[in-house]
Amino acid sequence: MAFAAQFAGVYLNFSPDDAASRSRKLGAFLAEGMDPQMGWDGYGKFAAVAIQPYDIEASDAHNALVSVAFQSGPRRLMLSVPLYYSGDEAGGRFAVVGRPAVLPAPGPADVPQVAAPETDEATASELKEQLKGFFTDYASGDAAGLQRYVAAGRTLPSFGGTFTFRELKKVVVPVGGATREIQAVVVWVVPNSETPATPDATDPAAVGGTLEMAYRLTVEKQGDKWFVADIRGAGRVVG
Repeated sequence: MAFAAQFAGVYLNFSPDDAASRSRKLGAFLAEGMDPQMGWDGYGKFAAVAIQPYDIEASDAHNALVSVAFQSGPRRLMLSVPLYYSGDEAGGRFAVVGRPAVLPAPGPADVPQVAAPETDEATASELKEQLKGFFTDYASGDAAGLQRYVAAGRTLPSFGGTFTFRELKKVVVPVGGATREIQAVVVWVVPNSETPATPDATDPAAVGGTLEMAYRLTVEKQGDKWFVADIRGAGRVVG
């Protein structure tokens, strides 16, 4: 699958200016006697990015069709690549043995609805100010400040200034005890290449933009305050 993805990176990117270079590069992948341009007449341009192995369908111990996913402009597509494998006793080598085929990629899955959990609005309100401080220091890399919001005996790494905290947009807190698994939607300030992000900047050109991300946090109540014990990606946000 890795061999097919490497091949796709060469095969799917071409223009008349690099026809000779493309042909030489394809030679590293093709079985002997195959067309060095793989059916391309030397005209037109095509570009592909985000090339990743997707699936493999083996017909026997030596032959398979490998599907590679890629993006071209606004479209997500697939490339089907016929491969031959020599076997371990012959050096474990691969070769492309036929014309590839571009196919439409599958569309998004139909996702069933999930019931929202029973929420604890009082605890959510209690947590909001604490989480604003946590995410501010989590973004900035202020280790001492961050530790004020982290549960005793725990340490958490930070972004170290990659983003800047802008807003805590949503907090979902299920009903429970002194330890909860909560979800938070955070708005980060994304800096442009020239200007550092600042929490109070208002000019989008200066800020560079904002980006919403969702997190799942384990929070623990110690005394009369909530503290963060763990943070990771939220998965599917509900509620």
